[in-house]
Amino acid sequence: MRQEIILLTIILLLVTAEISISKTKKHSIVHLAIFLFGIHTLVGFFPTDTGSLFGGMFHTNALIHFFKNVLNVGVLILLLQSADWIQEKIVAQHRGTEFFILLFSSLFGMYFMISAGDFLMFYLGLELSTLPVAALAAFEVTKRISSEAGIKLILSAALASGVALFGISMLYATSGSIYFDDVIKMIASTNLTLLGTVLFFTGLAFKISLVPFHFWTADVYEGAPISVASYLSVISKGAAVFILMILLFTVFKTLMPVWENIIYIVALATMFTGNLFALRQQNMKRFLAFSSIAQAGFILLGLMAGNQLGTATIIYFVMIYIFSNLAAFGVVQAISLQTGKENMTDYEGLYRTNPNLSLVMMLGLFSLAGIPPVAGFFGKFFLFTAAASKGYYLLVFLAVVNVTISLYYYLLVVRAMFLRTSDQAIPYFKNKLYMRLGLMVTVIGILVLGLYSPLYDYIFELSKHLN
Repeated sequence: MRQEIILLTIILLLVTAEISISKTKKHSIVHLAIFLFGIHTLVGFFPTDTGSLFGGMFHTNALIHFFKNVLNVGVLILLLQSADWIQEKIVAQHRGTEFFILLFSSLFGMYFMISAGDFLMFYLGLELSTLPVAALAAFEVTKRISSEAGIKLILSAALASGVALFGISMLYATSGSIYFDDVIKMIASTNLTLLGTVLFFTGLAFKISLVPFHFWTADVYEGAPISVASYLSVISKGAAVFILMILLFTVFKTLMPVWENIIYIVALATMFTGNLFALRQQNMKRFLAFSSIAQAGFILLGLMAGNQLGTATIIYFVMIYIFSNLAAFGVVQAISLQTGKENMTDYEGLYRTNPNLSLVMMLGLFSLAGIPPVAGFFGKFFLFTAAASKGYYLLVFLAVVNVTISLYYYLLVVRAMFLRTSDQAIPYFKNKLYMRLGLMVTVIGILVLGLYSPLYDYIFELSKHLN
């Protein structure tokens, strides 16, 4: 529990700092939070012991520890990209510390969710990871659309949570235990078990934005602050994908003939819905929202394998997705903070005034589209390989069709930045240090993960702890 203890300590230190630091120096809390979380991220890469606590309710191994580090890196990038917005907009409203506390509390819940050894710990982690984000979505209190986003998120999350809890109760009724190890031994293909599994999957499908549980996504992303939308898009989704993968590959392994058909249908619906609706978007936050829905559909291809190959490809793709999506969201955040512009047409002629931002956005979008040699190509290639290894050739073909569709709408943004001109182009501006660092890390991640393939071999080796 080293990571959990350190993160909890950071939260308590921030509470203490909020009380002790005078109002005129509140901006220093931003530097303190980033510094402390940077140390936490670095410490996470030191080896740790494996084992379980609380009678098996909480457990960890090398794979879980590695994925927590992946989440930490993603949150650190997000903090760097959000620092200027927090200092300029939020600290002035005396709510800077609250932002960090809510964000770290949500991450704290994700730690417990992915380390859960029973359904009770899983559910507590799920709730702790969701409720603070609903408050963050409504954090810009002066904007009506932000309050609307918070309300939509909390109502949708409450419904999904109730459905998942109902499914858990059915699984408990059939197995007589909430511990994963006991459920594995007792689970059988009865009608009640299958219904419980479907309801449980529905609850997690909400967090991953899978069709048809995606309706909240675009509205919440558009209304929430950009940093919160990017957190929902990469960190929250990544944690939910990881725990879903763990449970399907272990607890529900014997039910694979049933749930793989559900995954098959949901994956196709999610890819086509996300891509086709992304074609129509002009607001960049809604555009990236439907893009993230489509990417969730691609992630499901790894679940079809149900083995060590599937585990490795999913984790590798989530890593690439974090860097790629945060690169795109980071540019959107930088431009929005400086100009308030968030529409695709506002990006026309951006390369002539801000070439560096245009290149970062292009790299992020090319990676999301899966264009070689950037990392996204290899991520999608491994996902397709995992699905094809089980004979799902039609699914892979339709996924390739969706890659083609996604390439078209990603290139719409690239065309606006590089080929279009505008008399009202966004003027040149220079980002501050934190934003430049955040964007730089995403670019390095996209390039390194694409060119340094041994990292995939390392993840594949770690995946034996699950399968």
